[in-house]
Amino acid sequence: MIPQILKKLNIDALNDMQQLALKTAEQGKDMVLLSPTGSGKTLAFLLPVLSNLNPTKEGVQCLVIVPSRELAIQIESVFRQMGTGFKVNCCYGGHKVQTERNNLDQAPAVLIGTPGRLTHHIRKRTLDLSTATMLVLDEFDKALEFGFQKDMEFIIAKMTSLQQRILTSATQGLAIPSFTGIVEPTYVNYLTTQAAPPKLTIKAVRSNAQDKFDALLKLIGKKAQQSILVFCNHREAVDRISEILTNRDLSHDVFHGGLEQDDRSKALVKFRNGSHKLLITTDLASRGLDIPEIECVIHYQLPASENAFIHRNGRTARMHAEGVAYLILGENETPPAYIKGELEIEALEALTESAPATDWVTLYISAGKKDKINKVDIVGLFLQKGGLAKEELGLIEVQDFSSFVAVKRTKVNELLTLISTEKLKKKTVKIEIAR
Repeated sequence: MIPQILKKLNIDALNDMQQLALKTAEQGKDMVLLSPTGSGKTLAFLLPVLSNLNPTKEGVQCLVIVPSRELAIQIESVFRQMGTGFKVNCCYGGHKVQTERNNLDQAPAVLIGTPGRLTHHIRKRTLDLSTATMLVLDEFDKALEFGFQKDMEFIIAKMTSLQQRILTSATQGLAIPSFTGIVEPTYVNYLTTQAAPPKLTIKAVRSNAQDKFDALLKLIGKKAQQSILVFCNHREAVDRISEILTNRDLSHDVFHGGLEQDDRSKALVKFRNGSHKLLITTDLASRGLDIPEIECVIHYQLPASENAFIHRNGRTARMHAEGVAYLILGENETPPAYIKGELEIEALEALTESAPATDWVTLYISAGKKDKINKVDIVGLFLQKGGLAKEELGLIEVQDFSSFVAVKRTKVNELLTLISTEKLKKKTVKIEIAR
């Protein structure tokens, strides 16, 4: 079965970590999986989960608890792509409660959710976890950091048939609370003790405190052709930078926990499909998100801890690629102690404000999976009725009640004119540029 699954996921073979995790989990013992962001932990725990699912059994068989909405959606998407035949659903804040209740009426074999929303369904008696034999705590340290301990303790106490627990993290030295029920786990540890992976170069940009934003602008201008993540410590700083960039007509997007779920989803979609190459964010984007390989990470504000620094940098120099992380430092500011050796100073030329529009634009469609719309339907409409060539159509993402499509910027206006009166699978839908 694994070769067929890998083919559906466009993966040639399992990596060493995934192979060891699968072998370890198959022994039936509790497992703690420690591995960097982007190393494939999702598949490493979904394959053992799949091997334990019983097609004749009713009710939830495996619960996956995650710290963020985006991670829940990502895991659900991967499981669906695996084409297992088992039902999977996810529950998270910002998702329609009634939709989740309808899904839970016929309980999925695999349920993925955030602690708060899962607690809500248990208290409302719309979720029964007494049948679940497997528990996955994904990015567990992040869930603790977000303050979800009481909710997780409450949820796990309702899982009276638990036989195996899998805990994943990208952080070393994790203390495992007793409420998890994990006593003597088997560890699969693929974390390095280095603050930076071998393929990552760390550089510094010097600036006066009052010129810090100017230094950021110069650096963005110098790296304008690359995918860039700019990390701030607080959402207020993200919004402040975004406001200034908007006033200067510099193309970008923002991502943080204070945004509505729709806005968070759109920001990630546009970053994934290349409509934006610049994303200003908090540590919420440092891990657990399905975003592409990043060529450049900028620490506009230095993170509070070494772990946060590692996770931010984990967004670049992944797998076999190379990447650069920049620290913006004041004239007399010293780098954190965990960064060893002298840092190379990046020279910045005269101020150039440049974050040019990309080749792609994201279109929004007011229909999705729950409306029986799929990627094939969208491809047919855009190519046959919209006159696009295959290479002018980019990444397509179909969500529950909406879809997003990347289209070549030079073709957008013509496309929208051609399909303005067309229906999608006999449905009248709104198709417009995603703002």
